[in-house]
Amino acid sequence: MNLDGIRVLDLSRLLPGPYATQLLAEMGAEVIRIERPGDAQAGPTLESINRGKRRVALNLKTEGGREAFLELAATADVVLEQFRPGVVDRLGVDYDAIREVNPGIVYCSLSGYGQTGPYSDRVGHDLNYIGLAGLLDMTRQSDDEMPRVPGYQVADIGGGLFAALSIVGALLSRELGAGDRNGAGDRAGADNDATGEYIDVSLTDAAVSFSQAVAPRALAGGDPRPGETPLTGQFPWYDVYPAAEGYVTLAALEPHFWRAFCEAVDREEWIEYHMTTDSAELETLREALESLFETRTRDEWVSFFEGVDAAVGGVYTPAEMVDHPQIAARGYVSGGPAAEEDKTSTVGFPARGTDIDHDGPTAVAEHGDDTESVLQEIGYETAALEQLRVSGAIPE
Repeated sequence: MNLDGIRVLDLSRLLPGPYATQLLAEMGAEVIRIERPGDAQAGPTLESINRGKRRVALNLKTEGGREAFLELAATADVVLEQFRPGVVDRLGVDYDAIREVNPGIVYCSLSGYGQTGPYSDRVGHDLNYIGLAGLLDMTRQSDDEMPRVPGYQVADIGGGLFAALSIVGALLSRELGAGDRNGAGDRAGADNDATGEYIDVSLTDAAVSFSQAVAPRALAGGDPRPGETPLTGQFPWYDVYPAAEGYVTLAALEPHFWRAFCEAVDREEWIEYHMTTDSAELETLREALESLFETRTRDEWVSFFEGVDAAVGGVYTPAEMVDHPQIAARGYVSGGPAAEEDKTSTVGFPARGTDIDHDGPTAVAEHGDDTESVLQEIGYETAALEQLRVSGAIPE
């Protein structure tokens, strides 16, 4: 699982696109982030998803900036953009324009609603996308409650994940269809004899794809409601409970997990109620479980069920997650004051494997740090760089 030798040009901003290209960087790709001069986005989140990327400040609205980007695209394997539909056409850096200089390019457009459909031109953010996808409705416990703003970006992260997956698939398809690529040592760019691919990824579509547990019911003519499906709180053996301090998760869906739970808490009379659909029995069991979990703290319950296959766990804050021994043991999360100071706090690539760099990239370049060096690599000399500065294509 190694993307060494793959060059990615990242035209995206905010979370979805940079997250997608961060995944590609974690897999070994060279990612060059193309930024507007003066647009120095900062903050822990953006630093975390821009690790190991080269940063080039280039004004695509100028003729010189556009020409420089096209020359750079001729050496690339992937272009990812996250503008509203139509923007790249106006800038002259759309798929057709890139394909003219590099037929083997894999070009991914990442947008809120996709390139087609009545919503394609609408603005939006994660909350809008999951609202349309039917996921926001399922964040409440019943129809009497308001939907809740999740503490995580489902569509943004999901869209970035699908973009990265689709890009890797397109690269593999190109590789299998075009034979051997140029060797890394003499490689001037992508294999221009290869056939590239255009990819349209919608953040809304990604969120809809995450609704596999409820969408089939809707597709069959049903109307799944929050709190009335097996994985949204319908059953008391799959729910969250307040403890004496903190919260506990119980997910004993399988009969053997439920039996182990009941035996551990000395409530074997509850075993027979597993998967009952009688509303009175469900309510009685839920109240009994609420009373039970209130007798110990979260940490006491987690310790109590250590070694018991009952699917009981704790609810942790993000700060607690960072310090949890299970997360630490996996080795992909690093943080702390020192890491925050030198911008190496990170949630890295979560997969573990024999051909994965578990350390991953950590350094975070500053805005435009690599502008001159990258352009020099594709043939720009001092006079040409100065002309770009004068024209406003690159920063002074």
